[in-house]
Amino acid sequence: MDLKQYEQKKFALAEIIRATQAIDTKDGALLSEARELQARLAEDRFNLMVVGRFSRGKSTLMNALLGGDYLPTGIVPLTSVITTVRYGSRKQVVLHFAGTGLIREAPLSQLAEYVTQRENPANLKKLAYAEVQFPIELLRRGFFFVDSPGLGSPIIENTLTTECFLPQADAFILVTSYESPLSEEEDRILHRIRNTNKKLYVAINKQDTVGAADRDEVIKFAGERLKQFEFAEEPRIFSISAREALEAKQTKNAAQLERSGLQAFETELLRFLIEERAQSFLVNMYERTMSFLIERSRTGKSTEFEGSYKVLIDRLRDERSAILGASDHPRESVETDANIAAGPYALEVDRKAGCKICGEVLESIFRFLSKYQYDLTIQPETQRDHARRGGFCTLHTWQYEGIASPQGVCEAYPRLTHHIAEELAQFAGHISQQSESIEMLRSLLSTSRTCRVCEERIDAERRAVTKAAEIVCRAADEESHMPACCLPHLVLVIEALGPGTNAQHLLQAHAHLMERTAEDLQRYALKHDALRRHLASEEERRASQLALLLLTGHKNVSAPWVVEYLI
Repeated sequence: MDLKQYEQKKFALAEIIRATQAIDTKDGALLSEARELQARLAEDRFNLMVVGRFSRGKSTLMNALLGGDYLPTGIVPLTSVITTVRYGSRKQVVLHFAGTGLIREAPLSQLAEYVTQRENPANLKKLAYAEVQFPIELLRRGFFFVDSPGLGSPIIENTLTTECFLPQADAFILVTSYESPLSEEEDRILHRIRNTNKKLYVAINKQDTVGAADRDEVIKFAGERLKQFEFAEEPRIFSISAREALEAKQTKNAAQLERSGLQAFETELLRFLIEERAQSFLVNMYERTMSFLIERSRTGKSTEFEGSYKVLIDRLRDERSAILGASDHPRESVETDANIAAGPYALEVDRKAGCKICGEVLESIFRFLSKYQYDLTIQPETQRDHARRGGFCTLHTWQYEGIASPQGVCEAYPRLTHHIAEELAQFAGHISQQSESIEMLRSLLSTSRTCRVCEERIDAERRAVTKAAEIVCRAADEESHMPACCLPHLVLVIEALGPGTNAQHLLQAHAHLMERTAEDLQRYALKHDALRRHLASEEERRASQLALLLLTGHKNVSAPWVVEYLI
């Protein structure tokens, strides 16, 4: 099982609970109990808390896990408040102030002004916590990192802040270093972590500062020292160099990343999330959902709804092996962040139209209409051609109306309107039979074959498809993003590319985008059902629109109907 499969299992439970709500929409107790289960699913996240003395490299390790210089680092006590790291559609900081409920967004560059001891000594700015948001796949799949103030800091408030947050953690990373591993100052936090009965990992940082022999000696010392605390489960020790790991990720140096020790640590974190914490969560949610269904089926209305509940109970039982997993199955490999990514190529999604080709066509049509609507008001030849063509097609008539003023329409449309009036009067005097009259009236209609804007649209689409195919062919050499396309335009681009690896890469990237969008749809639906819409990311809130844009194209480019097909 990987993180994606884990989410799909949660969605399967959510669909069963949603179906339960539909059994009796007037039953307030039923809706309330179902919503509690949905809220638990929607709020699921893995709180990984990073603790340790100041200057051990906690923030550097966090940056290495995230793959960039995001959190402030230094050799003096830096972090003065809890800093959480979660998924967000864009890089930003959300500041939560204590006692007021006040929330403020700020750019990432201002983070140090609120979380460092120098800029916010003893947390004088009264911040409850700072929430840092990044569009990083690992965070999207459920990780929620917590960077805490350093232990042993001369600022007592920093240590107290860290200890108050301990009960909310699912697992801990204690960061120590080869300079003075597991000093007495860390005893207090180790006792507190032992009492929570939560998972603990010990990361001995700065392995690049010692030789192999000293490294082995320190690891052995740390293991013996940890035994004194009598943890229910012996903590695993990892030797790492956060500095080298961060540098390796930024330069994409695979050999250096492996030497840093971070890869083995990341793999273990994912294994714990999937095989232990996630599995435990799924078992608990399965049992709670089954108990909920059985209890509801035994209520006073069971006779009326007995069949409906039985169907859902059987459906949940059928899902049992998929949700809980089979104990006799061999352990599957755990996906790392690199495997979750979209492969070697990423897609650039047009912010407005979804499809880059639709976006370019819309821009071309706007530029054309902006000039053409001016010519319509002052150029007699343009007005005569407009009248001869029967005006614009229906779709482009209303696009024209959207940028033209009432005065502009009044100046541009008299010739066309007079022309139609004259033709109607002439037809009225020469109607001999029904079929002939229909054909004469049909000739007045502007279609995609006569509309001047449709001509521009077709030319713009051809140019955009050719450009998109050229970008796809250059993507491998230039390491650039390929254009995201709606399904109709994807067909045209693939046709332009012809068979080969370029077409294969483009299709794989779009398959990943479609799958990702489908997951965002499921997440938003779950959070909406659970009345937890505030937890939805910007991508999840926009998923409904993006899905339709990708499947059919923008409504102002891909007309939903053509008038000549209706009559």
